[in-house]
Amino acid sequence: MKLHQLRLDYITEQDRLLLRISTDDGKEVLLWLTRRCVSLLWPLLVDMAQSSPRIALQSNPEARAALLGFEHEQALRGANFTRPYDEAARERPFGAEPLLVARMESGKDADGNHVLALAPASGQRVNVTLDDMLLHSFCRLLQKVVGDTDWDLTLSLTRGFAPDAQRASRTIN
Repeated sequence: MKLHQLRLDYITEQDRLLLRISTDDGKEVLLWLTRRCVSLLWPLLVDMAQSSPRIALQSNPEARAALLGFEHEQALRGANFTRPYDEAARERPFGAEPLLVARMESGKDADGNHVLALAPASGQRVNVTLDDMLLHSFCRLLQKVVGDTDWDLTLSLTRGFAPDAQRASRTIN
């Protein structure tokens, strides 16, 4: 089964994000992402994005940050954020209720694509294979939706690259 579409919505009443993943064979998985989950998930996604060989080979932090920004924008050019999510009835192999994501892992498949594993505290995990375009698209969706919450989270792809802004602007006499 291959990923067809992703949809991410903030559900105010639950104070959670609802991640809907549909596949090309007519299945859909529903996952709840809490604030804590997103704060743990984001560094995994950033590490995946920063693991590009072109970025990893750069010794200069500013060069790595600039290259990551370039690769991010380049990957997003191929994404289609205007197409509505296909609301057709789909089989839900994990059940009609969303699973509460409590565990996350990242890795790579045999083709070198990123694999994000999302799982409840106990039970079966959902593996999502992400090429560069899907990885960067998911990051953009997450940034946009989290920006609409009151979670006070800043999701930056370039964390750890640039020197601390406060330290750089401080004057010591």
